[in-house]
Amino acid sequence: MTFTNFIKRPVLSTVISILFVLLGTIGLISLPVEQYPDIAPPTISVMTTYTGADAQTVLNSVVTPLEESINGVENMTYMTSSATNDGMAQITVYFKQGSDANMAQVNVQNRVQQAQALLPAEVTRAGVTVSKRQSSNVIMFSLTTEDGRYDDQFVTNYALINVIPQLKRINGVGDIQTPGTRTYSMRIWLKPDKMKQYGLIPSDITKALDGQNIEAAPGKFGENSDMAFEYVLRYKGRLKTIPDYENIIISSSTNGQTLKLGDVAKVELGGLQYNVNLLNNG
Repeated sequence: MTFTNFIKRPVLSTVISILFVLLGTIGLISLPVEQYPDIAPPTISVMTTYTGADAQTVLNSVVTPLEESINGVENMTYMTSSATNDGMAQITVYFKQGSDANMAQVNVQNRVQQAQALLPAEVTRAGVTVSKRQSSNVIMFSLTTEDGRYDDQFVTNYALINVIPQLKRINGVGDIQTPGTRTYSMRIWLKPDKMKQYGLIPSDITKALDGQNIEAAPGKFGENSDMAFEYVLRYKGRLKTIPDYENIIISSSTNGQTLKLGDVAKVELGGLQYNVNLLNNG
């Protein structure tokens, strides 16, 4: 049929035009529309921290065991990993398009659990986080004070208590990161001259902290006995103030003299990290 036939037969031309319009309308109605379409493959992120370790140590002792355990998980296509000099380790696992992200997270979590025994004790205590997330950031924002009344530690603590929990409850939010976190932490600055004077090494301080800064259940006094009363023993638990930390006993002598943490270190309340500093507008 040529173009002249459409001119000679206007009714047929009109019917064909209406047919095209109807088909287009039906296609438009049936076309699926999503606010957040799945245009990227499901991604699972594995993150942990090895405090005090350099990038090579993190790579050998943390990343490698996790990669060997995660490799080959169901529907996995490939994975990438990174290690930093501040002890951070991150593994990103990519899955086939259309894979169930929830099931992928469960499978990766199971593989991570299998590798827990191969990880350093410090990493196990810190925990390994497995979460659903995309490799790119959706939005970045900063919290500031107009008059500079509050410092970084206060603003960070406010965000952790009031802002971040609300954002995590939003449907579709996979993870929220706070680079340069200045969470309130007890900072212990060792004095090299004092450490040398008393013949101490950093592991001696760590051992004292692990042994005296713990949560414990002492039990009861008089339980399962013929005593008239039972007394529940209470333990102070984790230390909270600067004097509590300064009074940690590092060593003691036979004559009753004790060496305390405050004698060989400066204890202060500060931020968790100082290796990252973020500025807003300059």
